[in-house]
Formats: sequence, structure tokens, C-alpha cells
Amino acid sequence: MSETFLRYVPADPYWQPSPDVADSAVSLLKAIATKADEVTASFEDEVRFYDPGENWSGVECSACGADAEEWWGDAMDTASADGFKDLNTEAPYCGGTVSLNDLRYIWPAAFGRFALEARNPNITDTTEEQDRKMAGVLACRFGRYGYAFRFSSGACQ
Repeated sequence: MSETFLRYVPADPYWQPSPDVADSAVSLLKAIATKADEVTASFEDEVRFYDPGENWSGVECSACGADAEEWWGDAMDTASADGFKDLNTEAPYCGGTVSLNDLRYIWPAAFGRFALEARNPNITDTTEEQDRKMAGVLACRFGRYGYAFRFSSGACQ
């Protein structure tokens, strides 16, 4: 049986909240997803890719909208060789410089050093009010991408 994750990842892949703030966010997510198998906050030393697992449905170029799957794997290999310190790559179809973090992942995916996750949350969705509360706790605004979340950049403290 597959697992489902409700995941919050900052849009700025290098940003992390303080441990106290992360603990408060975990408490709030536990109150939102009361039947989740587990709710955790993870801090990573290096940027990692939070992939959609079995739900992978492809990726498109953020500059021109073309299917990026053909070149995405090579770009990921290059970026991961340096610990994802530089996520920028050249899109071969349009020649634009794009961030791997900003590509249009058909099913939500993101890069980051912090994630807040509820494993098997047993909820269909969150409400706008719950999202506002989470944004307040983390001192970040965020945008929604399907059943995963990514905070918007610029507002994190």
C-alpha cells in the first residue's frame, strides 16, 4: 500500500525556521491532521529534492512550457553532484536559464533544507483558515501546489 504525504517546503530551498518555530508548526499540523500516522519537521544540512514518489507525472520548462523530462535527469545529476548548491540550468529547447526548483512539476515537487510532513494525513485537503494559521506559525506566506505546499519566497524570517 502506498503512503500519502502532506508536505510544506519553503520556496527558498536554503531557508529553515528555528527549531522552536518548527516545533510549533508540527503541533499545528498534528491538530490539522489528527489521524496522521506521523507528523515531523526535518532539517537537512544540504538541499534535497522532495519528489512525488509514485505520483511522478513529468516536468515542464518554466521558461517556455516545453516537456523537460528529456533533459531534466541530466540537469539533476549535474546539480546533485555539487549538493544542489546551484539549481540553475540551461533549458535546451528555449535556451533560457531556469531553476530546477521553479520548473513546473506536474505533481508537486520541491527542493529544500526543511520540510514539514504529515504521513498518511487521512484528510482530503486543508482549509484556507488552516493554511493561514500555518503561515502565521512559520512566519511565511506560501502557495499551494496540489496536495503539497511550497512557501513563497521573500516572506520568510
